[in-house]
Amino acid sequence: MSLEDAEPVPSTYYLFRRKLVEYAREHGEDLFKKCQAQITRDQILEFEVSGKQVRMDSKLIGSNIAWYSRYELVHETLRLFIAEREEHIFKKSLSKEMFSLIESIRSEKGNKVVYRSTKAEIDSRFVELGKLMYRFIELFKRYDYGMYGTLKTVLEQQYVVSSDKTILPLENEKVSAKSIQSPHDTDCHYRDKDGNKVKGYSVNITETCDQERDGQEAALNLITDTRVKEVSAPDNGFFQQALEQTREVITGEIEKVHADGAYNSAENREYCQSDESGIDMVITAIQGAMPRYDIRLDEHDDSNLIVKDNKTGELVQSYPVKPRGDKTKRKWRIKTEKGDYRYFDEDSLRVSALRQKLKKIPIEETNIRNNVEASIFQLGYHYSNDKSRYRSLAKHKLWAYSRSLWINFVRIVRYITQICQRALFGQKLPQDIANLCFNMYIIVNIFLVNKSNHIFPAKLRFSVI
Repeated sequence: MSLEDAEPVPSTYYLFRRKLVEYAREHGEDLFKKCQAQITRDQILEFEVSGKQVRMDSKLIGSNIAWYSRYELVHETLRLFIAEREEHIFKKSLSKEMFSLIESIRSEKGNKVVYRSTKAEIDSRFVELGKLMYRFIELFKRYDYGMYGTLKTVLEQQYVVSSDKTILPLENEKVSAKSIQSPHDTDCHYRDKDGNKVKGYSVNITETCDQERDGQEAALNLITDTRVKEVSAPDNGFFQQALEQTREVITGEIEKVHADGAYNSAENREYCQSDESGIDMVITAIQGAMPRYDIRLDEHDDSNLIVKDNKTGELVQSYPVKPRGDKTKRKWRIKTEKGDYRYFDEDSLRVSALRQKLKKIPIEETNIRNNVEASIFQLGYHYSNDKSRYRSLAKHKLWAYSRSLWINFVRIVRYITQICQRALFGQKLPQDIANLCFNMYIIVNIFLVNKSNHIFPAKLRFSVI
């Protein structure tokens, strides 16, 4: 609490972070997330940040792991398990072939085996590794600590065990993207997003996006929520939880949310349109290719569906169809050029109406959503290759929360500096505010110039701000 206090050494912070991770695993409560929310709410109250408009976007972050093939994944999992149970394995009743396989796994890494072997040899050896994994699971089922759970899960995800206990590799297309990608980080998943292949996590941030304050100065906008999930999680799954968390942080109500097409879903639209929320959902696009047909209801007869062929520009005659299942939903069909039928229902009608609404969005509104990409850039600034320094979901959460808090802090510093400069160069402000601005202007500039020299301890810098 004073300038004479010694700064904590780095190991203190590492130990603290490890305790946070252990606490989250044991109690299912993210203390750092609660801390981030409390700090952000205090900042919003202090600087009167408006949360009427918010925007969100996500970023894929790769885990700090090597890219393994299926063979390398199984080989490395077995290698770690053997190293963990080495003194017990050689006391078990195993065949000479299995002991020979164990020795080869211990002495050579999986990537070297792949490099020197043919595809046929790898396929044969992959089956043998599966048999060894199954044998270990049977022998150590009473001692299921450490790597045992990972070993069992990898076997279940990569192989199929028949009724006569024959071990066969699972077909490639049947291996889930949510399967373990590395024994060194069992939380991360796999995702191919528009050709961007990532084994890791998805980070979603939500921030306020007011354009100006009191009509005269750029508003202070802060990140209100940060969420991290496995990379296989869809973007639209972040939407409602992020808005609920933002509601707890801001003082007013959210009136408008800006997002891209990945956040669009029937559930999210219903959430925004509900009486409890009353949020205007503005998305810049809808995922998928442009449809062949535009559809809308006739203004004079809502039972008649007007269908326009976007390719020819002509109207196509539609006919009502008796729906199956839910009788309350309406359905129509048209006859295509090929002579087959194309069907439309009320869900198709809602999507078409949304597409028409998106075409009318002015460029200014579109840019509001696009500007969140600057925050995404700052979030991963130190990871130019989109690969982090960490492993596990819990550690990536700590990184994302810390980075978001730092982005907010820098924004506050710049905002205060701007106010101080205005006070120093001609604008009339109350004397006490002018004095505060002058002091802040001096302190912030010293901090920015000497930020690498530890002139001001972190505790003092935050208390001053």
